[in-house]
Amino acid sequence: MRQMISGLLIGLLVCCFSAGCSKEAEKMKIKKEKFGRLPDGRVVESFVLSLADGTRARIMTYGAILISLEVPDRDGQLDDVVLGYDDLTGYLKNEPYFGATVGRYANRIAAGRFVLDGVEFRLARNNGPNHLHGGVKGFNKVLWDGEAVRTRDGIGVCLHYVSRDGEEGYPGNLTCTVTYLLSENRELRIDYHAVTDRPTPVNLSHHSYFNLAGEGARDILCHVLFMDADRYTPVDDGLIPTGELKPVAGTPFDFTVPTAIGDRIDQVDGGYDHNYVLNAGGGDLAVAARVAESSSGRVLEVKTTEPGMQFYTGNFLDGSELGKRGKPYMKHYGFCLETQHFPDSPNRPAFPSVILRPGETYHHTTIYAFSAR
Repeated sequence: MRQMISGLLIGLLVCCFSAGCSKEAEKMKIKKEKFGRLPDGRVVESFVLSLADGTRARIMTYGAILISLEVPDRDGQLDDVVLGYDDLTGYLKNEPYFGATVGRYANRIAAGRFVLDGVEFRLARNNGPNHLHGGVKGFNKVLWDGEAVRTRDGIGVCLHYVSRDGEEGYPGNLTCTVTYLLSENRELRIDYHAVTDRPTPVNLSHHSYFNLAGEGARDILCHVLFMDADRYTPVDDGLIPTGELKPVAGTPFDFTVPTAIGDRIDQVDGGYDHNYVLNAGGGDLAVAARVAESSSGRVLEVKTTEPGMQFYTGNFLDGSELGKRGKPYMKHYGFCLETQHFPDSPNRPAFPSVILRPGETYHHTTIYAFSAR
């Protein structure tokens, strides 16, 4: 319990810091709104973060989900660049995980099982025989507590959730804080903190589908991608890593030179849904990827402290998902860059460790930075 209280204090310190706010930050606006009610009657709130140039992010307390993100193109025209729904009803199902915070473990754990300190744990199997994104009711399907935050670097929302011992099969009470912060230079920063009272695997991530031409406009195959990753983790038919760290050179997985996403996607069975081993190795904040879209001039740069990143090209979208304003989302209408530790790490001792122990603090930072040229 003492560890949980310490974790809450860490979260409060992260959320409530406001000393020395710049004059630019004071011009930014935060608005809290009601977004809907859950079937049990609890209210879901959204926080709208607005900059003077029109850039606007909307985050809700259900699933700690990024609902929308409007950024200007080269002519100042604003478009929403993340896929999603108009109302809460769509998000209650949300099988593609649009905009979601995913955990307690992002990505897959083989056979929904792992052994920790000699004890076997069985998790929910919600992806064939495997465990995906925290299980049947992962962090994307719970109601977080949210509060507005204003710092010297920008405006945002701080969200809190306590994942109880045994939830979806995981050990330990995990106290989590996720903070979204929008800065004046169009950077959306996401900070994750967590503490536990029992050893447990932790791997949190953000699951927005981006389309820099505007959500629902067209596919993302002409977007040009650079990734600072010389290796990736090959997977089996169930999308579980084989354990190998394979060089991307000479393969369709090589984005070390900027390349259109669609140039070689037909050479990848099913499309891209693979974890890349980032050259920076994790720990320090470093550029992981850069994506450019020519018609709008928008550029997205991703920075992270994580050692890996899942690149996914919306392979399972088929038009059955009706997004904002009723637009059908077709195959490859969005791409995900999910910063993370590697999939199935609890069963792969050679991969970077994901085990959080009492007395330790999990911390992960990712920045999605937007510009236009």
